[in-house]
Amino acid sequence: MKNIGKLFGVGVGPGDPELITVKAVRVIKEADIIFTAASTKNTYSLAVEIASPYISTSAQIEKLSFPMTKDVKEVEAAWIHNAKQIAGELKQGKNAVFLTLGDPTTYSTFGYILKKMACIMPEADIETIPGITSFHAASARLNRILVEGEESLLVTSGAYGGDQIRNINGIENIAIVKAYKNIQDINKALKETGLDNNSVAVSKCGRKNEQIIEDLDELEKRSPDYWTLILASK
Repeated sequence: MKNIGKLFGVGVGPGDPELITVKAVRVIKEADIIFTAASTKNTYSLAVEIASPYISTSAQIEKLSFPMTKDVKEVEAAWIHNAKQIAGELKQGKNAVFLTLGDPTTYSTFGYILKKMACIMPEADIETIPGITSFHAASARLNRILVEGEESLLVTSGAYGGDQIRNINGIENIAIVKAYKNIQDINKALKETGLDNNSVAVSKCGRKNEQIIEDLDELEKRSPDYWTLILASK
């Protein structure tokens, strides 16, 4: 009976190919098949672009569609379908890599795959390889300390606005990822909580066309960019 392949969830970091870990590079090079998430609206994958220097010419690349919708049934069906596709490749003895931006356990599509694989193929051998997150890359780019001493850090999503910021209590530092289409409410919440004076946004950190925006009022005037995050502190 043919051996079952192994699945690796690999974080490729925030954008700079040199920020991929040595272990991740080895696993990517050795993979029989590379999976990555893509929108149903297009097949482009930034994760594949970042990892491309390390992908073998013999490796198969499969882009899995994940719909950008709030329809729970549609999203659930996509997760199950994609997990089944991955399981099918593992059963053929192929070692597979699922590429994800940043870290696989932090606001990552791989998290959904992990949950579905546990149901669809509980015997699967799965290993998660961490990656550098966008907010760590941004703080390094700015030479800005995220936390020190007894301080705390809140990592939150800004995809639905600034309510998570308004509810902070005793937290000195915030990293807001996905700070794009609801930037007006996020900016308002930062001002309400007194965090606006020490806030900075970074767009496309470590990539071509990287931008550092220190005036968040100016950020409101720009076209939304999905790859934008904000670091704020008291």
